[in-house]
Amino acid sequence: MGSKNKLKRFRENETFSNVVQPSREELVNSNFKLKGNWKAKVFENNNPLVLELGCGKGEYSVALAKKYPNKNFIGIDIKGARFWRGAKTALEDNIPNVAFLRTQIELIDHAFAENEVDEIWITFPDPQIKYKRTKHRMTNAVFLERYKQILKPEGVMNLKTDSEFMHGYTLGLLHGAGHEVLYANHNVYKQEGSPEEVTSIQTFYESQYLEQNKPITYIRFKIK
Repeated sequence: MGSKNKLKRFRENETFSNVVQPSREELVNSNFKLKGNWKAKVFENNNPLVLELGCGKGEYSVALAKKYPNKNFIGIDIKGARFWRGAKTALEDNIPNVAFLRTQIELIDHAFAENEVDEIWITFPDPQIKYKRTKHRMTNAVFLERYKQILKPEGVMNLKTDSEFMHGYTLGLLHGAGHEVLYANHNVYKQEGSPEEVTSIQTFYESQYLEQNKPITYIRFKIK
């Protein structure tokens, strides 16, 4: 994508009613007005709040919002030029129960209050395979602690990935730390009984992985 196109998208994002772009200072200094108020101020209802972390183009968030009109969805990514597509689609198709937040995932506990979130999806994250990149791995112990802070006690996590490494790493970490694995499947499209919301929604890249016969893995778990 050219820089001209990116700038155009950034400018459009600023006009979109479903896009929130706080500054880092606003979040870190606890001046962020939506923290603890997402349902009331953004969605104007009391429905469950579901996050998608590293939402990319926002396809998954938009598809989930269409499928579950009685839940509120927020796609989160630092790359606003990417989720511009999802935000625009949601406005064009009049999908009121999805919004987008531009921020870094490591600031998640500054953007949401304790027990504010019902469910979190992590879809196709960068597995950060190199050892020195471990701190950026989105299911490491530090990140899980951040998610735990904002999730309700019964809150659920979902990890969907094409990376068998990420799948294995996360499962090992969860078992080792005594977290509760509710469901795990290393090839959701080949095994019966896979949850419908996992197989009925596909991102652009996911359909490419499937064309290459790459298995798609999935874990549903609770952080204890």
